[in-house]
Amino acid sequence: MKKIVVLLESLFEKSELIYPYHRLREDFDVVLVGSEKYVEYPSKAGYKVKSDIISKEAYPSEFDGVYIPGAYSPDGMRKHEATINFVKKFHENGKSIAAVCHGPWVVSDAGLLDGVKASSTPTIKKDLINAGAKWEDREVVVYNNIITRRSPKDLPAHVKAFVDALK
Repeated sequence: MKKIVVLLESLFEKSELIYPYHRLREDFDVVLVGSEKYVEYPSKAGYKVKSDIISKEAYPSEFDGVYIPGAYSPDGMRKHEATINFVKKFHENGKSIAAVCHGPWVVSDAGLLDGVKASSTPTIKKDLINAGAKWEDREVVVYNNIITRRSPKDLPAHVKAFVDALK
C-alpha cells in the first residue's frame, strides 16, 4: 500500500486537514508529520491532532506523496528547515506534492515554484508570483508533480486530483 504524508503544524484549517486525511486513508497509509513528535497541534478553532513522526526523522523515500494543509500552519512549517528539505526531496524524486490555500508557501520556500503554474488563496498570490510562479485563479492547478488549489470549497476536486496523481 502506498504511504502518504500529511504535514501538520499549529493553526491549520480543520477542513483542510481532516477532509484530505480521511479521504486519503481510504486508499493509502497516511502518516501525520509535524516539526515535533507526538505533539498535539491545535487548529485555528482549537481542534487538536497529534503528529506521528517529525520531519527531520521522516524519509521521503518511504512515502509516495505529501499533502500540505493551509490556514496559518504553512507559516509555521516554513520555519523548520527539516520540513522544507523534506518537501524538496519529494520534488527531486518526482513525487506528488499537494498544497492547499496557504500551503504553497511551503512549496515556495522549498524553491519549487519558478516557472510553475500554481493556485492558492488570493492573499498569497503576490508571494507566489515573486517566487516565480505563474499564478492562476482556478479550482485546481496541476503542474507536473505539484497540485495546488485556492480554498476549502475546492477540496473535493483538489483531493481527487492528488489521488489520481498517486494511482
